Amino acid sequence: MKISIPSSFRILLVQMRDSDDCMKTQEVRCFQTALQCDRHQIEIFDLTTKVAFSNQQLQLNDLVIIGGSGNYSVADGGPWWQSAAENMVKLYDISKPSFASCWGFQAMARALGGEVVTDLSRAEVGTLQIALTPSGLEDPVFGAGPELLDAQFGHQDIVERLPNNAVCLASTDRVPNQAMMFSGKPIYGTQFHPELNRQSLIERIQAYPQYVENIAGIPVQQFMTQCHETPDSMDLLRRFVRHTCL
Repeated sequence: MKISIPSSFRILLVQMRDSDDCMKTQEVRCFQTALQCDRHQIEIFDLTTKVAFSNQQLQLNDLVIIGGSGNYSVADGGPWWQSAAENMVKLYDISKPSFASCWGFQAMARALGGEVVTDLSRAEVGTLQIALTPSGLEDPVFGAGPELLDAQFGHQDIVERLPNNAVCLASTDRVPNQAMMFSGKPIYGTQFHPELNRQSLIERIQAYPQYVENIAGIPVQQFMTQCHETPDSMDLLRRFVRHTCL
């Protein structure tokens, strides 16, 4: 899907990654590629060092994206959780156009009243197929694509229960809650990574090989042959921007 993001369009990318996380800059590049925008249009907000969004930041940026995390578990929480949760609630309260991917999906769900658990028996990694729910088929962002689509995964925390005001848009056999939106709010989230293509997924796998070892139980090289491109899920981000921001 071709969309034209104006050069004045601004994106605030929220990251929960340590300074030495080798995927910190890779994540920025992935969202830049997926949204077909320039690097200067993306401002980074580091949740590990900053406490709260400023009103000016939220006013200056047209879109907020909450990304993944290498070393932080929403289910486990920690000293950082309260301020992170307050930021998620603020985005909801002001109806800021926001898209939450993987860790961001879990954080948004828990902050707004859902439940997140760690469950290795339902962990997912690699290229997997998701199915749209009836609500997903009717949704203007998800419903414009196919009913079944492949997406890139890497998680062991699970959104066990969505917030009461969230609508489930997609599922897999292992994990029913794979995507959500909030009725009347320009806020969506996915457990999978719509910003990743095959190459960027492989880069993540090589950076965090324990995911393949612990979840798939096969050698990384063998696992990589099972990964493929996922253009339908990558279209979701662009459709979201067109629907909520342009």
